[in-house]
Amino acid sequence: MKISIVGSGYVGLVSGACFAQLGNKVICVDNNKKKVAALKKGHIPIYEPGLSELIKSNVLKKRLHFTDSIREGVENSEIIFIAVGTPPSENGEADLTGIENVAANIAKNMKSYRLIVEKSTVPVETGEWVKHTIKSYIKKDVKFDVASNPEFLREGQAIDDFMHPDRIVVGLESQTARQKMELLYKPLNAPIVFTDIKSAELIKHASNSFLATKISFINAVSCICDKVGADVTEVARGMGLDKRIGPGFLSAGIGYGGSCFPKDLEAFVKISEKLGYNFKLLKAVKEINENQKDEFVQKIKNSLWIIKDKNIGVLGISFKPDTDDIRSAPAIDIIKSLEAEGAKVKVYDPQAMDKTKGIFKTVNYCKDPYAVCKGAECLLILTEWDEFKELDFLKIKKLMRRPIIIDGRNIYDSRRLEKIGFTYISVGRGGLLRK
Repeated sequence: MKISIVGSGYVGLVSGACFAQLGNKVICVDNNKKKVAALKKGHIPIYEPGLSELIKSNVLKKRLHFTDSIREGVENSEIIFIAVGTPPSENGEADLTGIENVAANIAKNMKSYRLIVEKSTVPVETGEWVKHTIKSYIKKDVKFDVASNPEFLREGQAIDDFMHPDRIVVGLESQTARQKMELLYKPLNAPIVFTDIKSAELIKHASNSFLATKISFINAVSCICDKVGADVTEVARGMGLDKRIGPGFLSAGIGYGGSCFPKDLEAFVKISEKLGYNFKLLKAVKEINENQKDEFVQKIKNSLWIIKDKNIGVLGISFKPDTDDIRSAPAIDIIKSLEAEGAKVKVYDPQAMDKTKGIFKTVNYCKDPYAVCKGAECLLILTEWDEFKELDFLKIKKLMRRPIIIDGRNIYDSRRLEKIGFTYISVGRGGLLRK
């Protein structure tokens, strides 16, 4: 099939490369000419395992093409996906300026039937506004359909998520649109939830908000575990074996981050308020998530007493492993708190340091984890990269000024580290060290 995807950000690039891999002819459109020029030269602006190779392969096979011309995309496609950003505005609502602009430009360049599909995460009822916008700008009586096809891609595992989805959600209004979306997704052999557009839009926000709720719930439980000396990993294991609950998203830590959960949860709260419903549960989820970072900083203070002028090592900046995404990363707020207290911070992350340099000017960026540990009075684990799970802790103990590890991701065996001689503090495993 002939497809165009307007917006070459994370969702647009992954979706474009994967649709091309399935045999479709894909045009990725972006109004950033520098980004398009870079993509044409094979420079991928984001880190996602396997994405660079997938893009290069399909460009060579002439199934994937990049352009800054929305006209080119509209004229040469039967299905047009809108995958532009919907960043949060100051009041928490999604900024839909990009969606409106794209819809208007699609309308101005349509000469025959097109299926326009929302791929961006948008508030419920956006589909109606997309349809209204296209009708307002269309030059003549051209038929079209609007559909909603929210993405459920996890950063670090996006290609596998696209190729092997749990389900595909499609909201639409016509049989023609259904037939085209069925044909497009047929190679994936995955269950497709066909529904109305408003329900499809809500499924995305409801799904991410529910997963954020699971994370905040187990983090709240971790605070109780710390107070009584219980082990939150055992509590989560016992909970997760219940099929009604499941083990996913029950890992206690320093809170969720990234481009989806914080933004989508806040947007869902605002959507609910506009509709006259006070979604108190989701407000509590957000509060718990913010509090988890404060609890972690308190663990550092309880371990070091005075933070000012202390050398503190940090392993991990990205909000999760296998990505360079630092948007709403808990590590960013924790490092800011440490610098505000006068700490001397050294950091290492396998992928995210270049993006962080625009935020922290006085942080010491190190070439590897061992350089972070040299002379440190405390080592913080803020992202659970696999690389950090294979470190030589005998070497680290010799490098550190004081052998204290505060693990915000619970990736280590406490007994092993304590046997080596570390003071090991984790989340929800009796490690708050309150006086």
